Amino acid sequence: MLKSDSLGVLRRLGILGIVPGLMLTACGGGDDEGGGSTDEDSRDSGTLTQVSPLTGLEAPDRFPTHPVIVVKIDNTSSADSQLGLDKAELVVEELVEGGSTRLASFFWTETPDEVGPVRSMRSTDVGIVGPVNGVLVASGGAPTAIKDIQDADIETFTEGAPGYSRDSGRTAPYNLMMDLEKLAGTLKEADPPDPYLPFGGADDFAGTKRADSVAVEFSAGQTTRWSYEKGTGWVRKGSIAAQGEDFVPDNILTLEVKVGDAGYLDPAGNPVPETKFFGKGKAVLFHDGKALPCEWSKDGADGQLELATTDGKPVTVPAGHTWIELVPKKGGSVSYGR
Repeated sequence: MLKSDSLGVLRRLGILGIVPGLMLTACGGGDDEGGGSTDEDSRDSGTLTQVSPLTGLEAPDRFPTHPVIVVKIDNTSSADSQLGLDKAELVVEELVEGGSTRLASFFWTETPDEVGPVRSMRSTDVGIVGPVNGVLVASGGAPTAIKDIQDADIETFTEGAPGYSRDSGRTAPYNLMMDLEKLAGTLKEADPPDPYLPFGGADDFAGTKRADSVAVEFSAGQTTRWSYEKGTGWVRKGSIAAQGEDFVPDNILTLEVKVGDAGYLDPAGNPVPETKFFGKGKAVLFHDGKALPCEWSKDGADGQLELATTDGKPVTVPAGHTWIELVPKKGGSVSYGR
């Protein structure tokens, strides 16, 4: 019998018969001995399929017992080449100082042995990591950011933790790498999180505006560009990922967000921004070369992200890999077309 909390997850997913983290079988009597059904019996009696809370896709028979791991990866030319992104299940791009961006990359069902280069945390990461009760892998951070992360009860792993190494072929600080397989083996067990996005089927996507190309401007010096390739997905133009190791999403979700001052300067004297990943704002969901303008809302930093049309109808994200762009409301923009 399904417990009430399991039913709640089913409702949040909006997909009957799917629950993250549990392999459930339909109710029915056991054998004469009172024993449980075999795997074959379960399939015949209607096993409920599990899906990843990060992608909405059918997941392996057993979920990892460790929490979701979010790795902060540098996204400037100095980071060439980024490693391990192809094994991520979800990526969030956020603004940092100097107008550049950094990637918060989510790993769970796969833990590659080389990910990076790993860079520092930001207060913004509270709103990114909080919804999945994940752990944060970052090189370190300013005292303000560290305190904000600690106050949010997010466990962090900085340089010196299991899995870290320096690549002698790179220049510091862009040479810090992480072996997630080593780190994952040291983590405490954790239950699977709730879905990060309101996932649904591809047939539910109602986008009609043509969007073969997308340009997301974070600042005068940083614009992330995408091109849709049929049968492949969204390809990041000018990517600095190693060949064959870039994250190729099925969906791009741009969220217009407020950005404030984190209250301190970086070593070069630049003010450090803090993205407010909660509240509400405009959004655009891109899938299959089409765009769907909509609105987003999130109740608190650790709240669940919700999407809706301008007239209030729920919007779901097609199950698959998603790249989320946290676009500054002031100074940022999103453009798309053929």
